[in-house]
Amino acid sequence: MKPAIHRESTANGERGGTRVDIYNRVIVRDQIPTNVSVTVEKKVISPGDDELLQSAWDLKEAIRKEEGLLKQRWGFFSSAYRRATVYLFLDEDRLIGFAAARRDGYILFLGVDPEYRGRGFGKRLVASVADDSGTVSCHARVTNTNALDFYEHLGFSVVRRIDDYYEDGADAYYLKLGDSERLRDRISEFLRR
Repeated sequence: MKPAIHRESTANGERGGTRVDIYNRVIVRDQIPTNVSVTVEKKVISPGDDELLQSAWDLKEAIRKEEGLLKQRWGFFSSAYRRATVYLFLDEDRLIGFAAARRDGYILFLGVDPEYRGRGFGKRLVASVADDSGTVSCHARVTNTNALDFYEHLGFSVVRRIDDYYEDGADAYYLKLGDSERLRDRISEFLRR
């Protein structure tokens, strides 16, 4: 079920169709009979830090087992995570989504817990990368239609196809999110929802 967004103005203003308070928490109200509110905290981890590395690995592995995606091994994943800026959303102590990105805006990993998909967390993670680096790019398996649809919806374009990109021999598309002026407009649009 998609969430109904609870809109409230705050000291920081409205962002992303949610309430963002001074502690950078995102308030999302689900459409369930008990009308429970969930407080989700956004966190950014700087390069060189491995805070929440194990939680990110656990989420990545759950996605791999369920969907056959994000197949990187621990050594590669942990090394790339430590070198990246990592944007995360936490529901209390539970990691529900993360994006690990290089300084140039290349997204190394993007994962959102399936239970939290469709609520805008993936968009906000991409928007955070774009906001910090001014550009966003990534690779996606040519067979990963969910990811390709997601990126297309955000305005990414396929730059090229790369044969045998992944360790298992799968092909990938290299994707890039528009020019810098269009990118700024898209980020503003994401943050207003």
